[in-house]
Amino acid sequence: MPVKIRLARQGKKGYAHYAIVIADSRAPRDGRFIEKIGTYNPNTVPQQVDINFDRALYWVQTGAQPTDTCRNLLSMKGVLLKDHLLRGVKKGALTQEQVEAKFTAWISDKESKLNAKKTAKENEKKDKAAKALAEETKVKEAKQEALNKKKAEAEAKAKEEQAAQEAANQEEAKADEPKAE
Repeated sequence: MPVKIRLARQGKKGYAHYAIVIADSRAPRDGRFIEKIGTYNPNTVPQQVDINFDRALYWVQTGAQPTDTCRNLLSMKGVLLKDHLLRGVKKGALTQEQVEAKFTAWISDKESKLNAKKTAKENEKKDKAAKALAEETKVKEAKQEALNKKKAEAEAKAKEEQAAQEAANQEEAKADEPKAE
């Protein structure tokens, strides 16, 4: 019986997520399967992949052929690397300790790269926010300066009008005063 590791579609229209299953290649895509070994959600950022590592390794060693997408997912989780290293043990090229050391080094390297990428993305986001805030502050200061200038002009104009009004009132008052003869 030809066995495949493939995706079975779940979820609703326009928002699919997948189960990673072991199935007979003749079975329908979303039909009968032998075992469910994980899930894959491409809708989240970053994509979420949960795989039962031991069962996936077992099925790969048994001879189950992964589809292209599943091969990428298994490779991303390190299942195919572990299978490759364990084949080296069977051939006598490596020891079990070397395999564990190489696999642990690969996982730590992958995690450090992932953390560096996350940190870089967070820093980029912070820098972008700081830059936007600085630009917004400049615009706000320019608006405030223009508003202060308008207020100063309006106050100066009001003072001129008030001074002119007072001068007119004083002249009128002088004109209304009876002249002493």
